[in-house]
Amino acid sequence: MVKAVWNGKVIAESEDTVVVEGNHYFPRKSVDDRYLKDSDTHTVCPWKGTADYWTLKADGQQSVDAAWSYPQTKERAAHIKDRVAFYGDVVTIEE
Repeated sequence: MVKAVWNGKVIAESEDTVVVEGNHYFPRKSVDDRYLKDSDTHTVCPWKGTADYWTLKADGQQSVDAAWSYPQTKERAAHIKDRVAFYGDVVTIEE
């Protein structure tokens, strides 16, 4: 079981993650929505597509744009469509 832990809270947990460029991509349904706040940030990756971001927020703390997903991917990245990844310097991944 792979867990994403932020400020002592398990924000995602799954046996079905996909690792791309060192980041674990969790199924969207495995991420606890209580900790996600929509962001207006978007970035473009030449081979994955356009990423949407969330800010992690709980107990008066937040990490801006620390989670992202590719809701529509380019063909080469179809295996991470609608999965969520987290910045490793903010979120600890436990395997």
